[in-house]
Amino acid sequence: MRDPALLFKALSDETRLQMLILIRQHQELCVCDLENVLEIGQSKASRHLRYLLNAGLLQDRREAIWIYYRIADKLSPGHRAILESIDQLIEPEKLAELNSKLADWRDQKKCGVAREKSANKIITLENTL
Repeated sequence: MRDPALLFKALSDETRLQMLILIRQHQELCVCDLENVLEIGQSKASRHLRYLLNAGLLQDRREAIWIYYRIADKLSPGHRAILESIDQLIEPEKLAELNSKLADWRDQKKCGVAREKSANKIITLENTL
């Protein structure tokens, strides 16, 4: 069993809590999904996800250049009970807003707008250097 203090440290951040709730609800999410829904950068999203991974709450898998995260399969009963209760810690309106943003983002990904946005970010960065 991992250090219980590490578990609670991992849960002590609002962004990480929102990530866990979204991943629990949708089974598996890509870093890009969380970036767009939570409106944070890739490095911040990855740092938070790594923290949750190191706490033993998540596991990841790589598919081409994408990394997908899901709740760890081998959680202790205590860890599982805590994760099952975190959904109650977020206001229903905030949860609805996050799920709406995720649905919108997924629609954009399907029609290629997401790729275009990413390309524009790269171009913008290159132009500023």
